[in-house]
Amino acid sequence: MACATIHVGVPQLLRGVSRILPTHSALVVLRHSAFCYYTVNSTIKSKRKMDHLERTANNFRQEVISQAKVCGISNESETVKRLRLAITNKDFTFKAGQWVDFFIPGMSVVGGFSMCSSPGLLKREGILELAVKHTDHPPAHWIHTECALDSEVALRVGDLHGYQEGKGNGYKIGTVKLYYSAKNSGQLLFKKNILGLMNAFPGKIMCHFHVTQQSSPICEELRPHVTEGRISEKDLEKHVSRDTLWYICGPPPMIESISKLLSDIGVPRNCIFFEKWW
Repeated sequence: MACATIHVGVPQLLRGVSRILPTHSALVVLRHSAFCYYTVNSTIKSKRKMDHLERTANNFRQEVISQAKVCGISNESETVKRLRLAITNKDFTFKAGQWVDFFIPGMSVVGGFSMCSSPGLLKREGILELAVKHTDHPPAHWIHTECALDSEVALRVGDLHGYQEGKGNGYKIGTVKLYYSAKNSGQLLFKKNILGLMNAFPGKIMCHFHVTQQSSPICEELRPHVTEGRISEKDLEKHVSRDTLWYICGPPPMIESISKLLSDIGVPRNCIFFEKWW
């Protein structure tokens, strides 16, 4: 499955909004808070697929490692499970845009997954959520085949550049546009959450869903926001401005394609950012 999403707009809005970026999805996300955590666009090439700890060996980690217990498992789609984890260590915290090292007892391979819940949920209820796509990678395979309620794991927060406390205070709310593409509407993860944010912040958060192989009817609530076909140059060029930052998340081929498209329509390279999860 290949999914693609793009957020475009003035970057300050989502500083306090939870991160809704599943690791399997392809996204371009415009969000100033993410600026501290993403890597500036560069050549995206890798001859060998590295392990999570190897890829992120030079990245900052918090010292706190917390035990966690699985308190909820649900199917976000046919290939993605959402885990709810009860965190036992009260000193365990994270910010939007960070990720966790995922330690499974008896398994030497460490997973790396983005949070799909907000820091606010952790603060209020001691709960953190992950969305994990099924792959042959041992941690993801374990989550889909062996993980059960009350399974115990351990978590450590990772951060691409470390904390930058106090940065961003006083920013005015801007706008964010999300372009999110998937094979079909069933693979558009967190669509209800996204629609909820659009309703909560009218005119400030906008989303355009794209489906490339839709065969079943699209629900009425989603239909006004769905376009058939891939995200195109025409979709993006209208948003090019000196105030716009572009954030991309997804498989390397999609990121390479969107990065080139943005460069071709005049977006400066220092305004294009992407995650490095490969």
